[in-house]
Amino acid sequence: MVSRSRGSACVLALAGSAIQAFGLANIHAFADVTEGGVLGMTLLLEHWLHWSPALSSLLLNGLCYWLGWRTLGKDFLLYSLLAGGGFSLFYALFEPFAPLLPWLMATPLRAAVFGALFVGAGAGLAVRAGGAPGGDDALAMALARRTGWPIQWAYLLTDLAVLALSLSYIPAQRMIYSLLTVVLSGQIIGLVERFGGKRSSGP
Repeated sequence: MVSRSRGSACVLALAGSAIQAFGLANIHAFADVTEGGVLGMTLLLEHWLHWSPALSSLLLNGLCYWLGWRTLGKDFLLYSLLAGGGFSLFYALFEPFAPLLPWLMATPLRAAVFGALFVGAGAGLAVRAGGAPGGDDALAMALARRTGWPIQWAYLLTDLAVLALSLSYIPAQRMIYSLLTVVLSGQIIGLVERFGGKRSSGP
């Protein structure tokens, strides 16, 4: 990780969680464009097994954070708790005023592209800080560390796996824009993570 103080890393993690929360609250929540990862898996489990997302998201996120902590260490857990808690706080702040960008809802393509920009930039900043705002991010960081893959490909692998499984109940034409968001956001995360110098995928 690029050398930085704990204070600046905390600011970076919070800034990333704010950007991501803004995008999800103002674009994804209204444009019918989803992401892969834990969110998509909770919907899949709800459809086929009737598991409540309230429970399945807790279990899946907990497992991903545990894998991240085992691979990336205690600093990862600290920054992840900060980023995850910041995301919940910022989402609660943005939600009553959304959508603040109604013009993005004119076409699914526009929503998919701009949604990917917010998600990718926000998650990328949190990853640069050494934390993960969600279980998806923790899993991708752990995979990148263990395999040596660039982090954007770790994101892509996990997201595409979930989207492929989701085709079992979601029509393919509805998945196109979600696929675009997943591919773009993963690449943006990789770019933001690498910006300013070469670094590893963990603390």
